[in-house]
Amino acid sequence: MLPEEQELARLDAQQKDLEEQLASAELALETATMETERFKQRYFRTVGALYAELDALDAKIDNAQLKQAPNDPQHRANAKASKERAKKTAEEAGLAAIQSKPEPEITPELKQAYRRAVKILHPDLALTEKERLRRTALMAQINLAYKRGDLNAIELIIKEYGEEPEAIVGEDVASRIVKSIRRIAQLRRRIEEVGMLLEGLKESDVYQLKQTVEEQETNGGDPLGDLARDLKKQISERLILPKNAAPS
Repeated sequence: MLPEEQELARLDAQQKDLEEQLASAELALETATMETERFKQRYFRTVGALYAELDALDAKIDNAQLKQAPNDPQHRANAKASKERAKKTAEEAGLAAIQSKPEPEITPELKQAYRRAVKILHPDLALTEKERLRRTALMAQINLAYKRGDLNAIELIIKEYGEEPEAIVGEDVASRIVKSIRRIAQLRRRIEEVGMLLEGLKESDVYQLKQTVEEQETNGGDPLGDLARDLKKQISERLILPKNAAPS
């Protein structure tokens, strides 16, 4: 084997390893993002409406107290803050209700197809801007199909792309060496970028809450159920407040 052929073989092996790493990283990021969004929906379904009800009651109570002492700056501040909080939680609960729908199953076959799609279609494997844009659009379709749990859609995109003439490589060794070097650099940049995105997601409040809840559930707890019961108790307490403070 000629020296340049040996170098190409080495680069090809390195590129394949990085492609595997990138596929795993993209899958981990997409799955973590989807699972976090699912948790948010479950959280709002379980306690969102209760928070909205409690905040609405607090807003009415603060408004009633403001009417009793309209010149009190503290009552005015409390009424404004509770009104804004009630509006926000009501919007969140309403949005969760609108978006609520059966969650697709993320099967091993679906994950395997997604990994295969990343290795074939990832935009950072493109060498021209036109091809990058085209691959970006295709990966957007792949991501949507993954969220829907649509294995057939992912496999169809892979099949259609693989049968295109542009997917066939037949170039001289020198050109292929240059192409591999560029792709390796692109793959490394994207792996680092995905790692930072995943780290940022895992540091978010909602992800941390998700981890805490799931850990407690694994140990037999029911943290969301406990929270829902506590909120119901608080709502009941608000409803039996003294007449001058109770919501009408």
